[in-house]
Amino acid sequence: MSTKGSSKLPYLIVAGLGAIGGALSVLLARKESREYIREHGAKGLEYLSHTSAKLRERTEGLVGKGRELMSGCCATTDTTGESATHAEHGDKPEIH
Repeated sequence: MSTKGSSKLPYLIVAGLGAIGGALSVLLARKESREYIREHGAKGLEYLSHTSAKLRERTEGLVGKGRELMSGCCATTDTTGESATHAEHGDKPEIH
């Protein structure tokens, strides 16, 4: 003689096993996703550092040349200091 409770038992077992299997698959998928993101993130950082190093090498010469040009046509700090001192005292700087 079968009762209503005993006929539901196989469905309950199958549903429980399905829930456990689903939970395990989600955990494994999350681990794989984290590893995937970590690997591609590391590759992206490596690419950025490599590209920035190349850019630094290329611009290093330009910055040096720019500094040379600016130092040749601009006043030195000594001259600027004298102009500031004259301006504070109300004197007019000498023009050469």
